[in-house]
This record gives sequence, C-alpha cells and structure tokens, in this order.
Amino acid sequence: MLTSTLPRRRFDLPGLLTAIVAALAVACLTVMIGLFAFASGARLLYRERALPGVSAGGIDLSGLDRAQIEAALAESLPYPQQGAVVLQDAGRYWAATPAELGLAIDAASMADQALAVGRQGSLQAQLSEQSRAWAQGVAVASAVVFDHAAATAYLERLAAEIDQPPVEAEIRLQDGRVEATPGSVGRVLDIDATLAALEPAFAQQQDVGLALPVSEIRPQILDAEADAARARTLLSRPLVLKADDAGPWAIQPPELAALLQFTPSGDPAHYALELSPGQLSSRLDALAPDLERKPENARFIFNDDTRQLDLLREAVVGRTLDTQASIQAIQQAINRGESEVPLAFTTQEPTVRSDATAESLGITENVVAVSTYFSGSSEGRIQNIRTAASQFHGYLVAPGETVSMAEMLGDISLDTGYTEALIIFGDRTIQGVGGGVCQVSTTLFRAAFFGGYPIVERYPHAYRVLYYEQGPNSPGPGMDATVFVPRVDFKFTNDTPNWLLMETYLYGEQLLWKFYSTPDGRTVEWSSSGPRNVVEAPKPLYRENEDLKKGKIKQVDYEADGMDVTIYRTVSRQGEVLYDDTIKTHYLPWRAIYEFGPGTDLPDDVEVED
Repeated sequence: MLTSTLPRRRFDLPGLLTAIVAALAVACLTVMIGLFAFASGARLLYRERALPGVSAGGIDLSGLDRAQIEAALAESLPYPQQGAVVLQDAGRYWAATPAELGLAIDAASMADQALAVGRQGSLQAQLSEQSRAWAQGVAVASAVVFDHAAATAYLERLAAEIDQPPVEAEIRLQDGRVEATPGSVGRVLDIDATLAALEPAFAQQQDVGLALPVSEIRPQILDAEADAARARTLLSRPLVLKADDAGPWAIQPPELAALLQFTPSGDPAHYALELSPGQLSSRLDALAPDLERKPENARFIFNDDTRQLDLLREAVVGRTLDTQASIQAIQQAINRGESEVPLAFTTQEPTVRSDATAESLGITENVVAVSTYFSGSSEGRIQNIRTAASQFHGYLVAPGETVSMAEMLGDISLDTGYTEALIIFGDRTIQGVGGGVCQVSTTLFRAAFFGGYPIVERYPHAYRVLYYEQGPNSPGPGMDATVFVPRVDFKFTNDTPNWLLMETYLYGEQLLWKFYSTPDGRTVEWSSSGPRNVVEAPKPLYRENEDLKKGKIKQVDYEADGMDVTIYRTVSRQGEVLYDDTIKTHYLPWRAIYEFGPGTDLPDDVEVED
C-alpha cells in the first residue's frame, strides 16, 4: 500500500460562499447595467416612435411616429366606412354605415396608447413591458368614438317616416244623428333605446341588424261606439226633471241635441255625455224661485181638556234648489241611461217639528182671548175675514219673535182666496180685493194689547169704523189697527221666554182670537181719553150711478165724526213696569155717500157730486 506523503488541504466553506455571493452580485449588476443600457438605447433609438412589438388591429406599429401610426390605422381599420348597419321596422329597411350613424376610429387615442407602451411606470416596469413587447408583442386595443348627436340626427330623419300621432275616437252629431269614428294607435321611434342597442356592436366593430324599438301611444279613447249608443238612447226620448209637489219638466230630444256635449272622462277613458252646464244652469235658475220653500213650523191647537197640543198641520221642511248638485245629478243620470232625474235641494229643518209637545214649548194655558164683531158685513167681507184669520190659526210665535201681519198675509188677491168688499181708498170707501182684513188686524192688535205684549208697529184707520165698536165690552174708538200689504203693517213681539200659540175662530159674526202660553205674572192696566177735538161729519154726498134704476138710492158710505183719541197702557210684573205706552189716534171726519140712478128726483138741499 502506497501512502501519500503530501500534506492534506483544508476546505474553507465561509470564504467560498463569500466569493460566490460576490460573483453573483457582480453578474446581476452587469445584467442590470446591460438592461439599463438596452432600455436607454431603445428609448434613444425609438424616441417618439412605437417600440418593437407594438401593434393595433393586426398592424405592426414598430418604429412608427404619431402621424404614421394615425395614418396606418385610418387606412387599415375601415369599419366605420365599410361596416353595415341595417335597421328595420314594420317591413321597411334602412341601410347605413357606422360612420353615417356617428361612429369613427379614435386614431389619436390609439396612437397615444401605442407610444405609451414601455414608457410608463418604474424602470423595472418599463423594462418588463419592453421585454414583453420584444418577445411576445403588445396589441393596443381599438378605440372608437360614437357621436350620439350625429346618430340622433340620423334617427330623427327615420322618425319622421315612422312616427305617427295617436288619433282619438270621435263622436259627432250630424243632422240629429249620432256618428262615431274610431281612433288609431300612434307610434314613436325610441331614439335613446336605439342608441343603447347600437353601442355594443359598434364597440366590437361588428355589422348590425336591428329591429328598431318603436313604442305605441294609445289614444285616450280608441273606440267610442258604446258612448255613441248611449247618446242615441238619450236622444230617443225626452229627459224629465222631477221634484216633489212640482213639475215635471221635459226637455225634448231636439233641445237635448242642442245641449249635448262629449267630454273625455274616467280611467279607462271614455266619452261622458254632458249637457251644457251653462245652459242647464240658466234653465234651473228660472225654476228655482217657484221651487223654493221656506221651513214652516208645525201648527197645533191647544186641547183644553188634555192640556196637550193636537197637531193641526205637519211641519214643512224648507228647501232651496241646489243648481250645481242638480246639474251633477242630471249628468250622472244620462250617463246611466236614465231619462228621469229628481232635482237636488238643500233642505232646512223647521224649528218646531210635528212631534213637539206643549211641555217642550212652554205652553200651559190660555193667556188672552179677544173677540171683535162684524154684524152687517157682506158675504165678501166675511170671506176675507175668514181667509185672513186662517193664516194665523195654529201659528207658533217663538220667544223674542216679532210677528209681521203683512208678511204672514202675503199676497192678498183673488188667487189667494180673497174677494171684493168695501175698503178705504184715499178719501172714500170703494170696492176692493181684501175688504175686511182690517177686522183681523184690529182683533190681533187687541189680543197683543190686552196680553201685555210690546206693540212694535200700528196704524189707525183714517176714520172711525163702527164694526170695531160693536159687541159687548167694546173698548170704544182708538183701538183699531189697519193693514195695507205691503206698505202698512201691524207688528208685535213675543217678549216672553215661552212659545206663543195663536188660535182664531169665526162664530157667526164674531172673530175670536186666543193666545196660549205660560203666564209670567204680567198685568195690564189701560185707559182712554175718550173722543177729543170732535169734528162733525160733513153733509152727505150724492153720486149718480148709471147701474142703478131711476128712483133708486143706495147708501155706500157712512158718516163718522172726526176726533182724537189717546189710549194709555201700563204693563207691569211684580211691581216692575215693563211698558208704559201712549197710543194716539186721529180720525178724520167722514161723510155719508149715497148713489142714485139716472133721473132720480133728489131734495133741493142735498149735495150732488159733479
């Protein structure tokens, strides 16, 4: 065995690692210096030019400057000019290029992208992108510009061919006939939706076949035949307006046709039939006064046995024609196909209903009763007394209410039940409608006077009327009251807290007036001055009457002395004076008048009217 005599070498591991690291560092630095040198060289060599490996749309842009890039792209990307866009609607077609619809290649933007490759970011990023372009190539994305304003202008030209306005159905009256014309649906090109549909294809530079989005616009009313049928039914018969205890009033078909209007209404819309509101209002306003009814309290008589009220006449609910509500009711009725329409009213309940009781009204007993007499009155005068007095029978006077006799009597005429009888007119007594009504006003005056109620308004007669001084317990002259509707009135007030019920009765030639209420303790003291300043009546006057026979003489007016009379009244309650009244009356002297037939012999000393 051979044995080496050479000394053994010792291995230095730490030194070896240090040497390796140093060598690697030198190598990396060398590579980095090389790469930097490469990058710097490339940047210098391709200054303001696309780096090697850069392309767009399959076109190699390496080494091209901006102008060359834009020219190359414009030449090599013909889609805007050569692409196909086919638009269709309802069997019609329109062909266009993308350029006509506002599409263009954005060559400037693509040139910016191409020149930016390998020139952005950190050095490492630039080196990485340059290496990738050299080794693999970098394709710049295509960029297009879609000008919506240009596309909209093009589409608006199409819309002029496509758009159609909706047509409303119509109803017309032609020579009394109702004719209906159907409507049609409108169409409108939705330009915004069209633009949105083109954008994806333009972005991919693809040909387009597009069914244009067209919206339908329905008219309010497409078919009016049903409404026309209702109109024909309306005009086939009269329209009848009704009201309780009045009318009816018929509007004939020719009048209806002149009033008829058609108004779109409702959802879904249809034609509502409408009669001209203005003309209807004029018609109804003409009816309103005759249809108005004031509320009237129930009327009663006081049952002296039961001390309760017996119903004499039902209460009346007041009403006023509601013109607008009536028009609305008419319009609704004709649209329902109805030919009879009740008119509409606003109502007002009376203060005293038919179920009122004596207790609720504060009526417990008879508080005053007064009679006047009219012996020797004609049948006409008695009829007028009865007619006027009946207006007050059963009437209730509210607490605080002032009774106007003229207002309660209203129209005194032949139509309201009055007849002709003697009346005072000017300086003579003549036949006139309503003669005898003053018997009623005188009786009411005395009832209010002796009941202690305030006398608000009273006028005496021009001369003494002997009717008013007839009968037992006559108060004598100065206790009469005249009424001449509407200028001369008699009024008194119920100043008590309770209702006052009036009752009137005719017994033969006596008028009895009774007040029922609740006594409040008032008393009445009165006195009369008696006749003063008496003036004798003038001599009788004779007047020829061609209607009388020869030799016939008839007295038509009676003499009465003139005088002044003053009546004093004091109304007290528990020692307190409520009213202290002085009622003055001045009577003119009144001559007797006789009428005679032509040719009648008269005494020489009589005065004959010229």
